[in-house]
Amino acid sequence: QVQLVESGGGLVQPGGSLRLSCAASGSIFSINAMGWYRQAPGKERELVAATTSGGGTNYADSVKGRFTISRDNAKNTVYLQMNSLKPEDTAVYYCNADISRSYTAYALRYWGQGTQVTVSS
Repeated sequence: QVQLVESGGGLVQPGGSLRLSCAASGSIFSINAMGWYRQAPGKERELVAATTSGGGTNYADSVKGRFTISRDNAKNTVYLQMNSLKPEDTAVYYCNADISRSYTAYALRYWGQGTQVTVSS
């Protein structure tokens, strides 16, 4: 079994900051890419940011310069630092990770349960 558990969501005023965390646990051999997606009401889920095992990063244009993704490989954890938050950042944020459970197994994508981020005054 593999689990991704997110934390750090909440209510914040426009211009504020939040830091999301997502820890992977269970039967893990290796983790490749890790990332964050979000889904606002009535909209499709969209990529926010992603990072490879080698440290490469990719961001949605809407969050470039405001959000930073990072990971701690020793802790199997990925973070999303969100600064200068805007009301349009309001969404449920989901983390994912491409995880191999053994030396011979292909990597599968696992998802967290989601954490609500609300930006409002």
